[in-house]
Amino acid sequence: MTGAAPAPAGGGRDLAGRATADPLVRLVAHALEAAHGRPPAAVWSAPYAFRLDSPGLVAAAGWPTAAAAAPRDDGIVRLSSLGHPADSCDLPLTPSGPPPAAPAWAVRPYALLRALARAGVGSGGTDLHVQGSLTAAAGLATAEPADCATALAVADAHGGPGREPDRARLARLLAGALPDGDDALRRAVLFARPGQALRTAPAPAPGQPRYVPFDPAASGTRLVLMAVRGAPGPGAASGNPGLAAEVARAVDRARRAGALNAWQPGRLPGPGVLVLLPAARLTAVRAAVAEDFRGRGRPVPRFLNIAVAGAARREE
Repeated sequence: MTGAAPAPAGGGRDLAGRATADPLVRLVAHALEAAHGRPPAAVWSAPYAFRLDSPGLVAAAGWPTAAAAAPRDDGIVRLSSLGHPADSCDLPLTPSGPPPAAPAWAVRPYALLRALARAGVGSGGTDLHVQGSLTAAAGLATAEPADCATALAVADAHGGPGREPDRARLARLLAGALPDGDDALRRAVLFARPGQALRTAPAPAPGQPRYVPFDPAASGTRLVLMAVRGAPGPGAASGNPGLAAEVARAVDRARRAGALNAWQPGRLPGPGVLVLLPAARLTAVRAAVAEDFRGRGRPVPRFLNIAVAGAARREE
């Protein structure tokens, strides 16, 4: 294929057909090949991330976004996502000047690919497919894991065999290219550890641990994401009084049924809220919230179990 650079051996080349691979990883590997006619050179999964109720602490959730990439050498980027099946696009990779017209969903990954190219990463072009396991309706930030998965997959696809992408460098590039993103959540995506929270602000003092234990399951509690659905108006609770009221009502019912704590997972209020509760009260809390919403003719909030996960990783 014209423009397709040789893919490094190994990487994500056979993930699409590997029965033991994560279903999302298999899906993005297959989707890249189906959309662009070639297997990925690299596939990376990146966890969604969230803030704790203690300021300056973040952690990763055990729900991933995945990106598959294959290098090119003709200065073209080809972008696709199953979330936007009718909006795949081929764009010239121009490191400077006005960006080319692109579908709305592709504007952000294209801006990131330009920034990487300016830094000498992937300047020849890339075939890229990105897909998340959650949508924004769940209440966790979707941009940061997609950004990190994209940056890692592209850097890996264009790097030498066995070379690990420089995560600290990529974090700096992401912060510069996408200043509207949540840098604390990006750091959780890139540097999180299972069962621990990462301290991001203020910076740890000399001798102060960068990570602190945060493993609800180990202490007999559960962390769940409660996502309110169907409230009229915009998706952010800060601009939608109806959604904010429904979220507050769901939290109140959860607390009455035994929840220990509840907080917003991101910088701004949204449809999702994290709830910490005793494991023995999980069924009662879900039933109490469901009864209240069903009794008012409202869609029952969705509950997702949240495991405190590790950082983004290469899928091999």
